[in-house]
Amino acid sequence: MELTIALSSRDDEDLVELTGILDYASVPYLRHVVFELLDDHRRQIVVGVSGLRLLDAASIKLFLYLQSRAEQLGGDLRLAEAGGTVLATLEVTGVAKQLGVYDELAWPVHRRQREPVDLGGMRVGHGEWPANATELLMRLHELDATDPVRRRARDDVIELCLPAAHRLARRYSGGGSPTADLTQVAALGLVKAVDGFNPAHGVEFGAYATPTVLGEIKRYFRDRSNGIRMPRRLQELRLSVNRVSDQLTQLCGHWPTVADLAAHLGADEEEIVEMICACNGHQPLSLDLPSAGIEDDTTLMDIVGAEDPAYDLVEHRESLRVLVAQLPEREQRILSLRFYGNLPQGQIAALVGLSQMHVSRLLRRSLSTLHRRLTE
Repeated sequence: MELTIALSSRDDEDLVELTGILDYASVPYLRHVVFELLDDHRRQIVVGVSGLRLLDAASIKLFLYLQSRAEQLGGDLRLAEAGGTVLATLEVTGVAKQLGVYDELAWPVHRRQREPVDLGGMRVGHGEWPANATELLMRLHELDATDPVRRRARDDVIELCLPAAHRLARRYSGGGSPTADLTQVAALGLVKAVDGFNPAHGVEFGAYATPTVLGEIKRYFRDRSNGIRMPRRLQELRLSVNRVSDQLTQLCGHWPTVADLAAHLGADEEEIVEMICACNGHQPLSLDLPSAGIEDDTTLMDIVGAEDPAYDLVEHRESLRVLVAQLPEREQRILSLRFYGNLPQGQIAALVGLSQMHVSRLLRRSLSTLHRRLTE
């Protein structure tokens, strides 16, 4: 985890200084620290973010929640010392003024105690996973694999954690995939998390289960949800683009362009464009869908495309092919050189050993014969 927290206190205010990266995995630790201060009736809290290199949407959501919670208790929480990428992110998302990042912090550095918080020994909940899930899994691992009690205990843990997995699945609902399918995929990811969790590593089950379930959902979107399967190279490129887009948005101050993505990933701009076009077309529409903006029974099939004029020529071409085969071989060759080879009559005459006048007469006679037979 790339986050450190240091605390400083004085009579009327507490300063929580953050250093490193604040993201979905580390926001529970900041929430825990602030809640402890509020529980101790500390009502004026400042979160210093000068040491942060990066923060994500979950972090901003947490800041707003903590500010609201402090106000409910008659206190105040604001951010301070924001700059660079962090300040740009807060401004782009429109919360900078609300969080008070422009207010000055009259707290000299040499008067800050900066007591480090032991995050390694902190027990926090991740997401909305049951608080006792880790303890139950520890007991589960103490049972012998052949013990029937172990199987029942495993089923109990899965059932207990299933609502949390379903909440994770509902984050991705509305994207075209049925919610029932997503919840089943999340349940499968939960089973894998329960079976793969090892309490000896010293982490909470929620910290392990969340990326496991989300990974299973993302694999489902990658491999199963597309009506048209993208080539693997484009799938991998899409994952890389999704991974760096938020980071580039914060660094550039705007949504990354094709050139920005190509330069950062070391890919060709044509590949980025191809990937974007493929993503836009991975869910084909049915031609039987009603046409938007038209009140009658018109479907997409009725307005997309047009009748090919070459259809009327199919019968003539097939009839002509039979008639050409009935001409003398020399006339067939002259027609081929003239209409398929696009050669002038002079070159045709030299190739077949005739005069240009003779070639002209043969062409007129052949075309007249074909026209007469086609119209009979």
